[in-house]
Amino acid sequence: WEYACRAGTDTPFYCPEEKLAEHEVFDPDQTRTQYEKVASLKPNPWGLHDMLGNVMEWCLDQYDPAAYASGKPIVPATKLYPRVARGGSWYDPPENCRCAARTGSSPEWEMQDPGLPKSAWWLTDASWLGFRIVRPLKIPEAGEMFDLWNSGDIPANPTHPDFQ
Repeated sequence: WEYACRAGTDTPFYCPEEKLAEHEVFDPDQTRTQYEKVASLKPNPWGLHDMLGNVMEWCLDQYDPAAYASGKPIVPATKLYPRVARGGSWYDPPENCRCAARTGSSPEWEMQDPGLPKSAWWLTDASWLGFRIVRPLKIPEAGEMFDLWNSGDIPANPTHPDFQ
């Protein structure tokens, strides 16, 4: 994710800091009330829109605040929470909308799920969170895809403790 976000740059933002408002939807004074239409601002150097700000992107890997310090920035998921959310959102100040910005997901993000049984992915309380559909250039082997998508303790039925 970060490689695509940085788009060949090595700075906190993929654009000059004085041009952030042209590239990302953020909220320096906490007055915004919602996200903006996708691609309403300028893209990063590789043409990807909304990599920073607007809506945080939920990623597959496990969140570990010490991941970068340990030299392992990608941590395979072993449980449902916390997963990585990247890039900051419309509700965040600019310092939370950097290429390296990450936070961990939380069960509170889905407290108002109207479904019965509750969904592992319905995030009514997280209007600032989304996901980006991507695909690799070379399709992985079936076993590798299975391992990536079936990592972690993602509940599949309403008897799971996360549904109580």
